[in-house]
Amino acid sequence: MNDPAAGKIAIIGAGAVGCYYGGLLARSGCDVRFLMRSDLETARQHGLTIKTRGKTVKLSPVRACATTAEIGVCELVIVALKATANAALDELLPPLIGPQTLLLTLQNGLGNEEYLAQRWGAERVLGALCFVCLNRTAPGVVEHYDHGTLCIGEFRRPSAERTRNIAEAFSAAGIETHVVENLLTERWRKLLWNIPFNGLSIAGGGITVADVLADERLRSLARHLMDDALDAARRLGHEIPDSFAEFQIERSCSMGPYKPSSLLDWQAGRPVEVEAIWGEPWRQGVAAGASMGRLETLYRLLQVLTKS
Repeated sequence: MNDPAAGKIAIIGAGAVGCYYGGLLARSGCDVRFLMRSDLETARQHGLTIKTRGKTVKLSPVRACATTAEIGVCELVIVALKATANAALDELLPPLIGPQTLLLTLQNGLGNEEYLAQRWGAERVLGALCFVCLNRTAPGVVEHYDHGTLCIGEFRRPSAERTRNIAEAFSAAGIETHVVENLLTERWRKLLWNIPFNGLSIAGGGITVADVLADERLRSLARHLMDDALDAARRLGHEIPDSFAEFQIERSCSMGPYKPSSLLDWQAGRPVEVEAIWGEPWRQGVAAGASMGRLETLYRLLQVLTKS
């Protein structure tokens, strides 16, 4: 199928990320079905609410479903579950997959495309990086604070017509979207933010992005953690300039007292994506000969704090 976004789209993982991007796609006219659990009845009765930069977007009705069997075979499945819940995909995805179904993961960290490819075939798999500040603040309500860019690419392949078609659907929904030729390089670019800011927010006992930036010691540590990630990325063949790390620091200033998603998970007693965001990058970097002492320390601390 040349234009997967023109058919039925399933959102698996209807938290902040899934509801935000899926909701905007639905508002633009795409046929979007949301797999929901705790928010199911709220979404069916009242729809979804997205609060974004002083505006409120109300989506009603919403096609909210209790099971993937109820959704049925789709042209495009968008996976927005936390990486800690990947084992659930073994049961959730089969009712959605037909001969032409594509799988697009919006998940953080490393290893998610590989998980999908091993089970349902690498030819189906794409990934996207979400550079966005979002929180789910109530059942059926998502608060969008800053940014929102998507970078979409193919798993271990250059971009294709289908990649561009999916990107165009997101763009038509009002989301700044870019097609990338090397998805794994983009994953490492995002890790430059996720590793320090998600990690230090927990290690600091529940602090925000603004708190990290306001403390010279933490800001310096964040930059040094980025250096660890840069060393690993370069040894693995991903050329990312030092200036991108500086850009990640500067662009974070507009976020204010934002609580990263890993911090919210930790505070709520939910599993934290420790292996995907810190463990796997550390292991890959060490195997490639990178110096990863600071990242290892943060990784080990997070294992203890999150009981992973």
